[in-house]
Amino acid sequence: MKFIYALAPIEDMTNDSFRTLAHNHGADVTFSEMVLFESLAKRNKSSLTRIKITNNVPTMIQILGLSEYYLKKFLSQFEPEPGFLGFNLNLGCPAPGVVNYGMGCSMIKRVAKVKKLTEIIKKRGFRVNLKLRLGANAFEKEKKVYINLIKGVSVDYYIIHARHGKESYNTPPDWSVFKECCNLRKKIIANGNIKTKKDVELLKSYGVSGVMIGRAAITNPGIFNELKGNPKVPISQLRKEYLELSKNDPSIRHSKNILKHMRE
Repeated sequence: MKFIYALAPIEDMTNDSFRTLAHNHGADVTFSEMVLFESLAKRNKSSLTRIKITNNVPTMIQILGLSEYYLKKFLSQFEPEPGFLGFNLNLGCPAPGVVNYGMGCSMIKRVAKVKKLTEIIKKRGFRVNLKLRLGANAFEKEKKVYINLIKGVSVDYYIIHARHGKESYNTPPDWSVFKECCNLRKKIIANGNIKTKKDVELLKSYGVSGVMIGRAAITNPGIFNELKGNPKVPISQLRKEYLELSKNDPSIRHSKNILKHMRE
């Protein structure tokens, strides 16, 4: 089985052009920015733009929400574009505006609800995976709600961000959880502060099936090929390629911010 190198979904950063750039430089799979499936069901123009796929880039569309009605409505209207691989259900967002509505990482303990949502997607004939944290807080991590979820919901694979919802990006991720998760004999993708070939080799030794990279890829979109052993591409070249790709991209509202983050 091929080891997967995936581009993480990052709000206001991983637009269509950036996903294309990352794929051109070694990302096997890319993930769109998070979108509420309620807004997609209502045909919100901005939301639909976020899930636009061009250039046959292999893309998982990341969705978020609670309403089974709106999920069914969106899927009944959805027409896959070339490159579409399936849906990623977000169970990891820790933002208060998401968690306070019972979404994101507050859903990790709601196994029955998550199972219903994934079954709706599968019944429409689409593939689905989950992106989750270790719980909404330290207590939920201690109780291993993430293990209950992995055991209780059957999807293609599970992307685990090795922090709980109250931990910031300044908190070192707890990679030790990957050993136990992999022992469940499910396909696990590791996420959280992965930057070097040494990191990847360590995670492979735990049994993970792939790695997902976010912030390190925003700084250097060529990181995927570098981790595969290919030569480093200068950031100046990557910036030039991004500018060319974004010329006709309807989702370029944050291009200046994206370019600002690309640096040696």
